[in-house]
Amino acid sequence: MTEPTEPATGTRSGASGAHVPTVVVVGSASRDLAEDDPRGWRLGGGVSYSALTTARLGLPTAAIVGVDELSATAAELDLLRDAGVDVHLVHLAHGPVFVNIERPEGRLQLCGDHSDPIPVDAVPAAWRAAPGWILAPVAAELPPAWAGVPSDEALVAVGWQGLLRELEAGKPVSHVAPGPDPIIGRADLVGLSRDDLDKGIALADLYALLRRGASLAITQGDHGGLIVHGPTGDHRAELQLRHYPAVPSTAAVDPTGAGDVFLAALAAARIEPRLVGGRIGQGFDLLLAAAAASLLLEGPGMYGVPLRAAVRARMRDAIGRGPAAAGV
Repeated sequence: MTEPTEPATGTRSGASGAHVPTVVVVGSASRDLAEDDPRGWRLGGGVSYSALTTARLGLPTAAIVGVDELSATAAELDLLRDAGVDVHLVHLAHGPVFVNIERPEGRLQLCGDHSDPIPVDAVPAAWRAAPGWILAPVAAELPPAWAGVPSDEALVAVGWQGLLRELEAGKPVSHVAPGPDPIIGRADLVGLSRDDLDKGIALADLYALLRRGASLAITQGDHGGLIVHGPTGDHRAELQLRHYPAVPSTAAVDPTGAGDVFLAALAAARIEPRLVGGRIGQGFDLLLAAAAASLLLEGPGMYGVPLRAAVRARMRDAIGRGPAAAGV
């Protein structure tokens, strides 16, 4: 694999001289209960995994992180800061708490607490000019007004499953059917796990909720996933489908956050195509994302988020197994 050009380092300066990050990630950090952690929980949530992923891939990253009292002092936040993420904490009376139970038939997720909403005025003024955004809700904590925060020119990625959850403490997390949503209507790239969808929903109906020309990434664990793209979403015949294979992990320690890392890495390649030498159309953005997700599985929680060098090595290994294994 030809080595791609290094992405830009450092933040840009706006008209006021304030620094503008390349990507801003927004969402509440969750506390995922874990018996093997001395605290009894690990920090998670799409915002945590996504921001660490884009930063370790070399994109100047800022994160607006909703935290409850315990999450505000979590050691994992220092992982973000050490990776160069500009972390802006939004203190919440309630932050999401989950119990994740892995089963052969799929994950069962129990709710320990819900999340208060993150207000749009939490965004520092200079960050609004960022060219890339990842809206990573975990508990429907982003109000519809977030759709109007990124500039019209910005590329916006959204983790859809975080908008489709209904939380009630002490009960399994329930899912609501996808419907019109201003945040989804603004997104250029939408990620969603197949486990969060009703098996009977048609792709055309799902894609019709997206904006013209957007991409929908449906992840299917070790079966890889599907990228859906189309000019309108009004007619099934116009949809373009591309299956991508999963990149094998050497050992699966913890699957939590794999979908978040996949979407963040895919968004990173779309925001900064030099990460994959500009070869978006050839599927190298999908390979980058699948390689990053496969490495994430090999460590506990956020500690599994890989460095860029490890992602490149995993991509080379996949390419070495042939085009079918790499999806390029």
